[in-house]
Amino acid sequence: MNQKAFSYVDCHVAMLLAMTGFSMRNELHETALKAPQSSGVYLWRDPNGTIIYVGKAKNLKNRLTSYFTGQKTVKTRLLVSRAASIEYITTTNEYEALLLENNLIKKHNPRYNICLKDGKSYPVLRVTKEDFPKIFRTRRILQDGSLYFGPYPNVAALDTFIENIYKLYPVRHCRTLHKRETPCLYYHMKQCKAPCCGKIDKEEYNNYIEEITSLLSGQAESTIEKMSEQMKAAAANLDFEKAARLRDGIKALMVLQNQNIVESFDSEDRDYIAHYSEGELVSFTVLKIRQGKLLGRENYRVESLNEDDELLAEFMAAYYEDSSQIPPAIYVQTEAQSEFINRWLSEQMNTNTRVCVPAADDKHGIAALNMARENAHEDIVRRLRDRGDTPAMKELKTLLGLDTLPVRIEGFDIAHIGGKFPVASLISFYNGNPDKKNYRYFRLKTTDGIIDDFQSMREAATRRYTRLLNEQADLPDLILIDGGLGQVNAVEEILNTLGLDIPVAGLAKRDEEIYLPGNSTPINLPKRSDALRLLQRVRDETHRFATSRNQKLRTKENTDSIFLELPGVGEKRAVALQKKFITLEALAAAEESAVAQCLHIKNAAEAADILLAAKQLLATRQQKQDKQKKSLGTAGTTKEKAAEAGYISSLVDEAMGYAVAEKK
Repeated sequence: MNQKAFSYVDCHVAMLLAMTGFSMRNELHETALKAPQSSGVYLWRDPNGTIIYVGKAKNLKNRLTSYFTGQKTVKTRLLVSRAASIEYITTTNEYEALLLENNLIKKHNPRYNICLKDGKSYPVLRVTKEDFPKIFRTRRILQDGSLYFGPYPNVAALDTFIENIYKLYPVRHCRTLHKRETPCLYYHMKQCKAPCCGKIDKEEYNNYIEEITSLLSGQAESTIEKMSEQMKAAAANLDFEKAARLRDGIKALMVLQNQNIVESFDSEDRDYIAHYSEGELVSFTVLKIRQGKLLGRENYRVESLNEDDELLAEFMAAYYEDSSQIPPAIYVQTEAQSEFINRWLSEQMNTNTRVCVPAADDKHGIAALNMARENAHEDIVRRLRDRGDTPAMKELKTLLGLDTLPVRIEGFDIAHIGGKFPVASLISFYNGNPDKKNYRYFRLKTTDGIIDDFQSMREAATRRYTRLLNEQADLPDLILIDGGLGQVNAVEEILNTLGLDIPVAGLAKRDEEIYLPGNSTPINLPKRSDALRLLQRVRDETHRFATSRNQKLRTKENTDSIFLELPGVGEKRAVALQKKFITLEALAAAEESAVAQCLHIKNAAEAADILLAAKQLLATRQQKQDKQKKSLGTAGTTKEKAAEAGYISSLVDEAMGYAVAEKK
């Protein structure tokens, strides 16, 4: 068979596969449309008949048809693409559906339902149960009688605190205590009393341990006061190294005291459960409090297609399998489905546990739940960083019709206050995460004193990509503009003039709509879309970076005297002029003799130069203000101006000059 015949067969097979996939999706959609409008459980099966997902619904028809309508996330499209059939089981009510869903998940262990995996968590400080206890940081909690304090999100502060504990208290550093003939170096450095050599008895040693535990148990005020006195004494003796060490120890202790929630609970056993989700990724954190002490803290990484308000019930059904391990109280973030969960715990697990949200006056409970949520959030950040947010980039590639995966995304935003100090921010995301070493900002020149976001965006894009062309540097895979169609078209014009083919998109804040060049119809994505989440992260970072730079420039103007811009005027003369004339207008209207007398100038020519410069500076400021006022009513004509090829070409030429100057 010749090559042409092979090509024909390949195309025919591809066409059959595409038709088969389309036909299967239609069959699944038909099944969903025929489902009853009652509560129940539905099961997705793959071509081999294996159950790949189990879900529950208050209304089976509405829930199943939602998989085939509107814009869907990558995870939903993936589920539909791998499914060959849908089955459903109706129930009398939603509570029965919850029980049935739990039983089916445990029986079949579907691929796309929650499967608990323990993840990393914040460290705690452990005081071992020994005759001569050891103090150290750990992530493992053992039921061996040791004391645990934490968890502590600020690991650096915890390490600094432990380091200062070793320097302030002569407790042992060694992991395991062995009898020795001669003490180690720490003894000679006066950082250990050498219990291994019998140079300190158990009672005296444990006095140090009790003092340390009192610090961690919320009785740190007296010790902080003691350390402060030692710090002042060291500074008075010119022992600045010791003073700095004590200062750092006090700071670390204060940070830990603000974070330590362990000793603030009453004696009732309870669990605090919080979660954080990004797309299909979900991380749960459980803080286990027993008899007022934190005995355990666990992170679980899961992937689930359930909605946020249904995640907790699914997790708890998988987590609590032994009724003897369920505490009397479980605190959660919201009351969603708490009625069902309480009933399930009572009827299925035979416990009197109550599931509730901390009361408004329960400050310690709220703090514990916030810590659990922050722990879960940090775990999600690690997961996104580890995987590179590939699902979001793949979804973006499909939705925007990109030729390549948007590994490098550059975002732009404009910040100004009434046209003053216009700044363009450029941020870069690589592999779905911020690449801060490639952040840039542009102090805009063509729109200084006027309000014209379109022109500002043109200047920023021109300067950026002219420079990349001159340096033959790598270009981004996607440009994201914080704005709508007008800003997107403005950047597209510049790229066309430079002969660059870089995809451009804009994300409008009001309705989170995505605009593409030349298309007034925006793209709307679901709130839990991975692609939308990535674009929002880029947009928010561009806004933060631009705003922070604009604020710095405004602060500089408000703190620097306008008189410092005059020739021959330094700090002392500026203070004198400020005190005498107060404003630039008053100085410009003054006589030469008044200026000479204020600055104690004998040379009349020097006073005349300062006065002339003041008048010129005042005129320049007034021109900028007039230009700014006019721009408030003429911003709409910018689009027509930009359409002129000569105007854009001159802008490019000007930007090339900027690029050369910046390079130098």
